[in-house]
Amino acid sequence: MKKNPFYTQRYGWLLVICLLPGMLLAQQHSEQNHTHYVPPKDSLVRQKLTQWQGIKFGLLMHWGTYSQWGVVESWSLCPEDEGWCVRRGPYAANWYDYKRAYENLQTTFNPTEFNPERWATAAKEAGMKYVVFTTKHHDGFCMFDTKQTDYKITDPKSPFSSNPRSNVAKEVFNAFRAQNFMVGAYFSKPDWHTPYYWDPYFPPKDRNVSYAPKKYPERWQQFKDFTYNQIQELMTDYGKIDILWLDGGWVRPASTIDSTISWQRTIPYDQDIDMARIARMGRSRQPGLLVVDRTVTGEFENYVTPEQSIPDSYMPIAWESCMTMGDSWSYIPKENFKPTRKLIHTLVDIVAKNGNLLLNIAPSPNGDWHPEAYQRLQEIGAWLRVNGESIYDTKPVAPYRQKQWAYTGNGSAIYQTYLPAEQETPPATLTLNAIGKASKPAIKLLGYAKPLKFSKSPEGFVVTLPEAARQWLQSQPAWVFKVSER
Repeated sequence: MKKNPFYTQRYGWLLVICLLPGMLLAQQHSEQNHTHYVPPKDSLVRQKLTQWQGIKFGLLMHWGTYSQWGVVESWSLCPEDEGWCVRRGPYAANWYDYKRAYENLQTTFNPTEFNPERWATAAKEAGMKYVVFTTKHHDGFCMFDTKQTDYKITDPKSPFSSNPRSNVAKEVFNAFRAQNFMVGAYFSKPDWHTPYYWDPYFPPKDRNVSYAPKKYPERWQQFKDFTYNQIQELMTDYGKIDILWLDGGWVRPASTIDSTISWQRTIPYDQDIDMARIARMGRSRQPGLLVVDRTVTGEFENYVTPEQSIPDSYMPIAWESCMTMGDSWSYIPKENFKPTRKLIHTLVDIVAKNGNLLLNIAPSPNGDWHPEAYQRLQEIGAWLRVNGESIYDTKPVAPYRQKQWAYTGNGSAIYQTYLPAEQETPPATLTLNAIGKASKPAIKLLGYAKPLKFSKSPEGFVVTLPEAARQWLQSQPAWVFKVSER
């Protein structure tokens, strides 16, 4: 992931920054100008994008050898003087020793508790409907059986290679596909293991390619072919893939660098990997494939992906907030998981602004999640089973978000969701917005069987909440009122 939360877009508003103490966030500036968003032209891609926008809630998983050390994914290899790249442990004093030790984690990574069906079942019960899995992060370690490198979980050097489920990405995709999930492959464009990107003759100075591609075009062509071939494997041998989710936005054509955006000004070279060729190949094997070339505005960024942040207003383009359930993208032994109330409020807020939520959970080196992650998913699922009609296949309805209210709609039904403060007591009356076209409106509290009595006022609908309804709401993290034709 790119870990700086300062992700700015330019429709005339700023993104709200979600910072909690201890978050391992700031790994790449995520500022981006979205005014040049390009809607897809391919009708199959447009259809899939519409489908994806309707399902609203997905699961992201960062997993690799780094989980054994409980450190930030990949970034401790990056020789930059930034907080998120700090090396720790016995090898920290010397970068070369550290890199050797880090890459030697391949020989001990053995997640014997790996059970993707358990993950898929928990995610489905939580109301999630798509998954994005890290097939390869920036460190170059492949969680799939690539033929392009031996730096992979299926290589004999990896103890898990003897396990019949060693082709982890395939197992994950199959397990989630069996539960009717849309499937996405996270793939890092930069690769800090292959000599085609970090050439050992030129020690790396930062996250970028360690040589000048223009000066060494043959070497850069090797990297382009290496990248293309790995993505081709994923698009060919891993079943139906709906989303190609590309990370590492500094690998981009020089013509796409926006000099008004701070982090992009630090990119020293043209790093064009020929996305047109990659997308054409991907869609020849996966018709309608969504290509998400993160932060590279243009035809290969079918939806945009603010990171650890939420727009402060409705965005009229396809977008998704990728956020962590805890503080870290990768596994840490003691994680600080967000409360269920916060996670549900986040989902409601995002959907009311026209986005999807992609929520990250990091597996352990043994191949399972923290017990708290399962608990959070159970609690989110319990709320969605009652209130999911206000989320799935809805459209944002103006005024979208207003104080503690969020507004969505489906057909003639308008959903007005109230986001109460912690310990807020449900009142005897509550005033709803009088939006909608119902000539004879009926108002229902989702989860409460009886229609609610209300009166009209200049401010909207004044709804009376019976004691039984108030008792029900006391335990609910968000209160959904449905206004429809009687």
